Amino acid sequence: MAFTITDRRFEFRFCKESCPSVKNILLLDAEGKRVAVKYYSDDWPTNNAKEAFEKFIFAKTQKTNARTEAEITMLENNIIVYKFVQDLHFFITGGEDENELILATVLQGFFDAVGLLLRGNVDKKEALENLDLILLCLDEIVDGGIILETDGTVIAGKVASNSMDAGAPLSEQTLTQALATAREHLTRSLLK
Repeated sequence: MAFTITDRRFEFRFCKESCPSVKNILLLDAEGKRVAVKYYSDDWPTNNAKEAFEKFIFAKTQKTNARTEAEITMLENNIIVYKFVQDLHFFITGGEDENELILATVLQGFFDAVGLLLRGNVDKKEALENLDLILLCLDEIVDGGIILETDGTVIAGKVASNSMDAGAPLSEQTLTQALATAREHLTRSLLK
């Protein structure tokens, strides 16, 4: 069966409308400031609107005890699933018609993958030092709002395999990888 471009747009639009989706993924610190965020919805068109939303949900959730299990709440016609660990606050936002269990599974996958990638040291300092891995993690979980993967082990494995490919061209490496490769080449050339 052959598809035309029009058919593929219809399929993507159909999937976008019928598949579970995420509006944003937020990783905030203990003061409500951004560590890593990705928005997949036009509900917050400006950076100011995004920051206001982040402050709002942080203020509404900071006094809850979401340290042992994920909590679910409804704020401004959005379902928000969140969990805290040390000085990091993990949030997943979905529309009011989304399935809370699916959003909770996305949150758990993100949380597990970050824990694996940071080798259990899940805190702000470690997260900022490995921000490239966390951003890759977000890209492995969701694309354009559509959920791609929820298994933390699979997500961490994909991110780790992408980050270890030092032989890749510099244009395909993350900034951290490119700097590490450049540092290695410089060290070798100085030692000769």
